[in-house]
Amino acid sequence: MAKLQSTLQWLKIKEGRSIDSHYRVQRNSLLSVLVCLFTIFPFSRSIQLDGLQFCAYGESESCGSSSTTTKLLIKGGTVVNAHHQEVADVYVEDGIIVSVQPNINVGDDVTVLDATGKYVMPGGIDPHTHLAMEFMGTETIDDFFSGQAAALAGGTTMHIDFVIPVNGSLTAGFEAYTKKAKKSCMDYGYHMAITKWDEDVAREMEIMVQKRGINSFKFFLAYKGSLMITDDLLLQGLKKCKSLGALAMVHAENGDAVAEGQNRMIDLGITGPEGHALSRPPVLEGEATARAVRLAGFVNVPLYVVHVMSVDAMEEIAKAQKSGQKVIGEPVVSGLVLDDSWLWNPDFTIAAKYVMSPPIRKSGHDKALQAALSRGVLQLVGTDHCTFNSTQKALGTDDFRKIPNGVNGIEERMHLVWETMVESGQISVTDYVRITSTECARIFNIYPRKGAILAGSDADIIILNPNSSFEITAATHHSRSDTNVYEGRKGKGKVEVTIAGGKVVWEGGALKVQPGWGKYIEMAPFSYLFNGIERADATYLSSLNAPVRRFKAAT
Repeated sequence: MAKLQSTLQWLKIKEGRSIDSHYRVQRNSLLSVLVCLFTIFPFSRSIQLDGLQFCAYGESESCGSSSTTTKLLIKGGTVVNAHHQEVADVYVEDGIIVSVQPNINVGDDVTVLDATGKYVMPGGIDPHTHLAMEFMGTETIDDFFSGQAAALAGGTTMHIDFVIPVNGSLTAGFEAYTKKAKKSCMDYGYHMAITKWDEDVAREMEIMVQKRGINSFKFFLAYKGSLMITDDLLLQGLKKCKSLGALAMVHAENGDAVAEGQNRMIDLGITGPEGHALSRPPVLEGEATARAVRLAGFVNVPLYVVHVMSVDAMEEIAKAQKSGQKVIGEPVVSGLVLDDSWLWNPDFTIAAKYVMSPPIRKSGHDKALQAALSRGVLQLVGTDHCTFNSTQKALGTDDFRKIPNGVNGIEERMHLVWETMVESGQISVTDYVRITSTECARIFNIYPRKGAILAGSDADIIILNPNSSFEITAATHHSRSDTNVYEGRKGKGKVEVTIAGGKVVWEGGALKVQPGWGKYIEMAPFSYLFNGIERADATYLSSLNAPVRRFKAAT
């Protein structure tokens, strides 16, 4: 039986403020029947029955209206911020947190959520996603609605996606992604990829920072022949980022060596998914990370290394940090909790779903990355959510080089990080908030609007029950993909309520979202990472003792 997600992308329950308990039971029974019907018979338009409204994917924004009042009180929970936790109430009006203090009294027109015995935290912020991305001859299966709906069900309330230029044009790329994001149901921001270099690109970078709210640019050192850039382009980009106060990001793999490794595997007759990992070993990630780190140090600009997957790359980042260089290391969930053994599975469909770049590494790298995250060498956790279904992955049945690279994670991140890092005792609850939300908000200059439970912050909030359990399966996830790389994983610590923009969008296992609810969040340049850059430049210049004045010898 096809999954509900593939036919019914979202539902909206429209109900009055007072519904007795008997009606609620009837309503839930009716929901179960309709879920089965929608699973078997996909509908192309919304239907209404006895006050219930279901809106099929693609309906206009007018389909349904918010069932959430503009006033919320979250009562009795342990409010957790990155540096402090306390038992307190949280009062919200019109999408903004108004007050955080014990024993808040409110009127009858306020919806009250009981969080006793649970944690009240900032919604997660995923710094690394690819929704509706055209890549390797196809497009990611999750768009700006399905991917965001999955995120909300997992406790993530904002993500930052990567805009890919159109024929090298940043403006055309931004416009294309603006259209893609019209169906968004939660807040989002953008990074911008740089795939070529000329004066037009340099001018467009200025426009993106000064007028479009983008404060980060990504440079691919891999994917030779498509996204990969040269060291010369990277240097030009680093200098431009420095002048604009924008954060330079790198996908660190040696693309030339990867191409050589791929050819080597094909020559050896290794065409299956295992060839992917064998063709791009950790040493190539370590080399590219070291190169990018040193060039950023040469320019004296902060650097953000995306999806750190190996000990090799992590150690280069740690070495740079120890020397005083500002380098951010971002692991992703797949690298923290998986190993590459799945790539050798005899079932191609199973093996292919784990193909991503850099590859998931051998057992041991995962534990080392976890330790680095707990020590602060790696600062925040992303997903690199870049999903392709089994049909798309099958494009590389006879050649691993044609398997679209990418795995899921936007819905699973918050639960897996809690289970892997908090339940294991490697980090505290406050550290959990830091690595899943606050540090991302700080790095990309949207704190404390995002990433905090403070008066004046956006009401993007989750309620996590540490005693409740979760299980991950493709049969129940909200992504459009028919596979899940975390299939069957179980753990403790479940997000029971997600509030986005003051709306309760996930509660009791029900997702209530609507296209158009999301907002584009502009991000200003010159985050805290740029503090001290000018002083460091001045110190460097004063240390040169040059130019030396010399006298020409008499002729």
